[in-house]
Amino acid sequence: MKSITLAALAVFCAVAWAGPKDVPYPQGYRNWYHVKSMVIEQGHPLHGSFGGIHHLYANPKAMQGYKSGKFPDGSVIVFDLLEAQRADGAITEGARKVAGVMHKNAKKYAETGGWGFEGFGGGDPGQRVVGDQAAQACFGCHMPQKGSDFVFSTLRDKR
Repeated sequence: MKSITLAALAVFCAVAWAGPKDVPYPQGYRNWYHVKSMVIEQGHPLHGSFGGIHHLYANPKAMQGYKSGKFPDGSVIVFDLLEAQRADGAITEGARKVAGVMHKNAKKYAETGGWGFEGFGGGDPGQRVVGDQAAQACFGCHMPQKGSDFVFSTLRDKR
């Protein structure tokens, strides 16, 4: 499971060189703004790393960034990845695979666009799965997103 989680975060992260305890676990993130959800199913090119249900959450500072296109220091985005379970014509949440955390600090993470990342296996604050490998495992994926401050997600339409 740890290798699957690390592979998933390698695709997701845009992270600074960070010590294993650098990026804090975002307590209470499920009470933050829900940015969007999606399901990646079998057949999608990212299924091996990201198959499951995704929920994205943003703290108030990150919401400023989603609206302006430039995320201020203190912005935190959480990528909550859960197993997708199919039964009786419905897809429901299973166990959490990982809570990926993106934390903005322009000075601390200057080498990677101002973002530091960590992944918490199963959403457990004590189970860090990226640690010292954050820069190598994550930043390359988000570099093409420089125009959106290295963030892939956008706010869902509120209609």
